[in-house]
Amino acid sequence: MMTAALMFPALFALILLGLPVAFSLVIVSVGAGLMAFGPVGFNQLYGSFYSASTNFILSAIPMFILMGALLERSGIAERLFRVMNMWLGRLPGGLALATIAMGAIFAAAAGVVGAVEVMIGMMAIPAMQRARYNNTLIAGTICAGGSLGTMIPPSVIAVMYASLAQMSVGKLLAGMMMPGLIMVVLFLTYIAVQGYLNPPVPLEGDAPDEEFTLAEKLWATVTTLLPVFLLIFAVLGSILGGIASPTEAAAVGAAGALVLCIVNRRFDLVVLKASLAITVRISAMILLIVAAGTMFMGVFAANGGARLIRDFIEGAGLGTTGMIVFFLLVVFVLGFVLDWTANVLICVPLFTPFIRSSGIDPVWFATLVLIVIQTGYLTPPMASSIFYLKSIAPPDMTYGQMCRGVLPFIGLQVLTLILIVVFPELATWLPGKLIGTGG
Repeated sequence: MMTAALMFPALFALILLGLPVAFSLVIVSVGAGLMAFGPVGFNQLYGSFYSASTNFILSAIPMFILMGALLERSGIAERLFRVMNMWLGRLPGGLALATIAMGAIFAAAAGVVGAVEVMIGMMAIPAMQRARYNNTLIAGTICAGGSLGTMIPPSVIAVMYASLAQMSVGKLLAGMMMPGLIMVVLFLTYIAVQGYLNPPVPLEGDAPDEEFTLAEKLWATVTTLLPVFLLIFAVLGSILGGIASPTEAAAVGAAGALVLCIVNRRFDLVVLKASLAITVRISAMILLIVAAGTMFMGVFAANGGARLIRDFIEGAGLGTTGMIVFFLLVVFVLGFVLDWTANVLICVPLFTPFIRSSGIDPVWFATLVLIVIQTGYLTPPMASSIFYLKSIAPPDMTYGQMCRGVLPFIGLQVLTLILIVVFPELATWLPGKLIGTGG
């Protein structure tokens, strides 16, 4: 078990030295495998790599990424923001409300964290600054809206989690729906209260807000919002209804995004090439980390890693509740060092046997883990969301403003976590109704 105990410190050392996560996982796996088993260890390593690369569920990930890439380049994003602003712009904090609403819709349409944040940030920052919104609220709103790609189905993270935990993708997506909706409502409520208490003060000479008739709003909604909702319904509905597998539903989503791109007259070879390029790049990164992570956990388990964790839990006298708290803390702390892909890959295979043997509902626990991952995505000083925002933010938006801006939204995510802990039915009721206990 000594080799297993040294694997994580060695992994973190390599990552902190600047090595890519996937290569760090492979190097530690090969080293630990050779130390424990000699040349025979390559058989273990090859088997883990092969099982990961031939996992059918994971083939949904490139399709979801292609769907998001096509939507991003189809002009739908700009039109969605305009429609949201038509309906919400006159409310207190209206532009911020529109940003969160758009983040939720595009999270459901794209499912990729980071891409959503950059996309809405590039549109929302100029508009909100022209309306004299505080930079702190702008930063917090965009980071929070972008983070919804974790909790709003269909989520790439959820597909990967379900694959690694050997659970129903449909049940997990159904379990995420109500917590995701609660989180969006909490975000919108906070922004509305902030907009009412501290409304932006336009400078003298600023152009007044554009006025829209009800007919214009309804037409924009039917032509822009309705097609996106139909696309989301087709993808999610086919998974939850058992009509299609996640891979088939993702392919339907990609085809639908391509149709929207053509209808909006944005489709050409340049758009297709750029969409395919980003799909290949992100998919290769994710799937390489999946394969390397599977290899790492296989070697860790073969060296007695599971027994090491079990001995620690029993020796500490944690009990079921203490074990859940410990696992969630591990996920949160790892979020400071690892991206969500590696975090899920390391933690899920490690924790799942203990969760199942303790009789804990796997959908409920998975929902808690995903909320914690999303919270880590926002939490300074190593917040991925802030790094994404920093890459597109204007010079007058400081790192300190970004950190202060995300704090209230972190609190709201923790509140959502507490609600799911106190009322587990929020995560377990819908999967039982839609899919049943055997889904």
